[in-house]
Amino acid sequence: MYLLAVDMGNTNIVVGVLNETEVVQSIRLSTDRRKTNFEFLIQLRQLLEVFHIDVKDISDGILSSVVPELTLQVSWAMEQLLGKKILTLGNPEVKTGLVIDIENPSTLGKDRIADAVGALHEYPVPLMIVDMGTATTISVISKEKKHIGGMIIPGVRTSLNSLSEHASQLPFIPIEAPNHLIGRNTVDCMKSGVLYGNASMIDGLIDRIAEQIGEEPTVVATGGLSQLITPYCKHRVIYEENLLLKGLYYIYKENCKK
Repeated sequence: MYLLAVDMGNTNIVVGVLNETEVVQSIRLSTDRRKTNFEFLIQLRQLLEVFHIDVKDISDGILSSVVPELTLQVSWAMEQLLGKKILTLGNPEVKTGLVIDIENPSTLGKDRIADAVGALHEYPVPLMIVDMGTATTISVISKEKKHIGGMIIPGVRTSLNSLSEHASQLPFIPIEAPNHLIGRNTVDCMKSGVLYGNASMIDGLIDRIAEQIGEEPTVVATGGLSQLITPYCKHRVIYEENLLLKGLYYIYKENCKK
């Protein structure tokens, strides 16, 4: 039996079908705040048809959302699809197994919780988790396996679009490798700044976090843009495309303990 796991972010919704920690199928969709609960239900049905997966083969569902205005619509659609109540991160009855040692634990994003749970089950501590989406978030997990805090940074695409919008002579460009580190034209200068600039930021934060916690962390990166940026880092960074979906699986298992 499969698990239907949905991660709703500000820019994208990731829908995954898992067999334990194996992601059997997944797809990334644009987050559309105009969609109704019925439209989400139709879309989920269509995706399962595309995946060639019978809804009867899905035992449960779990949802992570950082878009509060859509959480009820998507959870309703998932429950109608599966014919049963699903787990939604943030509900008081849902246990994550994660010790959150920050000033206001309830403010920690559900995506960062799922990332941390997935990383804790898959990689050695201490951990630095880099999630590059609408925002670039850094989460630090201590050797005692506690989430002790992190950083929130304007995202790669968010920053680049803002630059192009506010500088009339700078065009909108794709995020891809420049011809040279030192750009010799405007577009290559922008590409170099985006890739090498963000990679250097990550390298610098790894050094500073290692100094703060007293040892080198295992660095795990996830999110749509990480695979473009992290190859330019000088430090070893493990790219884990499905970290959040795996985290949702482990949270599901935590709540299914007898």
